[in-house]
Amino acid sequence: GKRYQGAKELIAELSKIEIGRPEPAKIDEIKWKSSIAVLPFADLSPNKDQEYFCEGIAEELINALTKIEGLHVASRTSSFQFKGATTDIRKIGKELNVGTVLEGSVRKAGEMLRITAQLINIADGYYLWSERYERELKDVFAIQDEIAHSIVQALKVKLSEKEKRALKKIPTKDVQAYDFYLRGRKFFYQTTRKSIEFAREMFSRAIKRDPDYSLAYAGIADCCSWLFMYWDSSKVNLEQSITASQKALELDPELAEAHAAHGLAVSLSKQYDEAEKQFETAIKLNPKLFEAYYFYARTCFVRGKLEKAAQLFEQACQVNPEDYQSPLLLGNTYNGLKQVAKKKEAYKRGLEIVEKHLELNPDDARAIYLGAQGLIELGEQKKGLEWANRALSIDPEDPIVLYNIACAYSLAGKVKEAIHYFERSLETGYAHKEWVDNDGYLDSIRSNPRFKALLKKLE
Repeated sequence: GKRYQGAKELIAELSKIEIGRPEPAKIDEIKWKSSIAVLPFADLSPNKDQEYFCEGIAEELINALTKIEGLHVASRTSSFQFKGATTDIRKIGKELNVGTVLEGSVRKAGEMLRITAQLINIADGYYLWSERYERELKDVFAIQDEIAHSIVQALKVKLSEKEKRALKKIPTKDVQAYDFYLRGRKFFYQTTRKSIEFAREMFSRAIKRDPDYSLAYAGIADCCSWLFMYWDSSKVNLEQSITASQKALELDPELAEAHAAHGLAVSLSKQYDEAEKQFETAIKLNPKLFEAYYFYARTCFVRGKLEKAAQLFEQACQVNPEDYQSPLLLGNTYNGLKQVAKKKEAYKRGLEIVEKHLELNPDDARAIYLGAQGLIELGEQKKGLEWANRALSIDPEDPIVLYNIACAYSLAGKVKEAIHYFERSLETGYAHKEWVDNDGYLDSIRSNPRFKALLKKLE
């Protein structure tokens, strides 16, 4: 090592080290400074019909800021639960554990756009930055870009060259196409057959306006994959999901969403090695992309690779702590691995998120039936079956709902009901055989001759 010429030099060197290493409290402060939640912008348009556009702008900002390494960005799900809330901003910031919150409003009338945005420091409630833009609709991308850069400057975040490029990247130049895309995203998140079909229609319109819109192709691919998995396992859906995701990749090989969409599409035709390559690439390109971990985890689950699935569901939970699906499916995965303590812990986590989610979305059937399974697994059978019936009453003809109700009854050891709902799910179109084969929730009915006959039919 280095020899010091005397005490003075040694002390000087030591004092440098001390200055360079923040104390624990300071570290926390630093983390807090470079963290942000973007709330959905308020709709001040004359007809109050621009909600999807206001949410879309916030979502695009979240996506852009997420690509910055040195910035912690609250996920879409967590920020959006405060939509239209009159809660004090500082309270929201504390709840989301961020140091700053961006809020704003949009007024869209004809071709004119007025956007205001404020960045608020949670510690003292002061504005770090605020701006008002009065421009034409076609300038919306330039405005988003300016807002993102202003945030980066206000928070003194250093950008790498790659991050600068990522921020500059505009997914489409056509405002009408962008408008359709935003409508599509809003419907995709509702995960019912109708909403997914409607989302696909919106993404298709976006592509008609802008044939080079890579994100919209990835959106179509995800819609077709979802439809194929759950509602309509026709060759057409499978082929469309593959061709649309390939097109997305051709248009933008650097787009993480396109790789994740292609991974899911090829996994459904059992090209598992190719799927894994795609998911790994998506994660490399955007380590914060929830879908990459979530789709990858599901793919490992249907291959019976439960250790890997558990690890990926855990990562999905970290990337999006407000998603209830990952922890509850993680519980199912630990169930298959016979890891009882971890299973219970995952269900508890998942149920906490579900309870919060249902306060704001009381008729989300998926949250209710996945929650029902968690409750039964934690020994609350009566409440679990009540939840199962509540989910059923929301959407009694949906094959995924029926399948998951069958799982709930199977977990409760109620064989007759479990088989009844399993049969109903097949009649209404459920066809995800690989999932059925690896789903430990159905173990109590596997040896039943009626179940075996139904399984034969599924092949």
